[in-house]
Amino acid sequence: MSPFWRRILGLGALALFAGVWLVSARLAAASRRSRTCQGVKVEVADSLLRRFVAPEDVKAWMKDYGVYVGLPLDSVNLDRIEKIMDGKGAVRRSLAYLTDDGYIHIRLTQREPVVRFQDGTNGYYADESGYVFPLQSRFAVRVPVVDGEIPLNIERGFKGDLSSDPWLMKVLSLTRWMKGSVWEENICQIRVGHKGELTFYPREGKERFLFGQPERFEEKFRLMARYYESIVPSRENECYRVVDLRYRGQIVCRQK
Repeated sequence: MSPFWRRILGLGALALFAGVWLVSARLAAASRRSRTCQGVKVEVADSLLRRFVAPEDVKAWMKDYGVYVGLPLDSVNLDRIEKIMDGKGAVRRSLAYLTDDGYIHIRLTQREPVVRFQDGTNGYYADESGYVFPLQSRFAVRVPVVDGEIPLNIERGFKGDLSSDPWLMKVLSLTRWMKGSVWEENICQIRVGHKGELTFYPREGKERFLFGQPERFEEKFRLMARYYESIVPSRENECYRVVDLRYRGQIVCRQK
């Protein structure tokens, strides 16, 4: 067969495929117009890891959408549904789609906090990207807790991206450095003091560690390890109350 006829046959096959696709799309659209919405089915993809959001929450949030049961499927605004879901603080991403059985399917993934801030009675999480959202009544995540004079000035109920805040991003870098290490388990509280400086309180022992600004992590944790390895054994039952890690290459210990 000559190249000319092969090309003609190829174009014909392509045109046939396009025609079949167009007819199928029109039939599907006509079918969707004739079918009505039966309700919502919800999947929370990471529910085994976090339980911030339950299916009943999602169905309650759909009240913001208005009436949808009984409406033609082609009138359902999926973009609007996703916008409503994505506006909830604990939701990282949503996907809404329709199936031929008449149901709206909503699939969610939840945000993963890496630190919890407690500013008086106002508590909130931050995820690794710097997105801040309120504590959730349904579930609490075990992450490092930071309290004290937090220099963020976040109003109760606030949710949004604060990745432009340098101090917050340094704290997130600190929690990322601690994750999976012995320090993540041993340090139970991080208190913020003057000008955003940090003090660590270990789960065991009476010491408090003056960490200073959230920077030079490797050096400061190395000094903390040296304190436990070299200084604590030599003190027997007597321990220091304050261990200052703020000075380069130095451990300054005090009784008060």
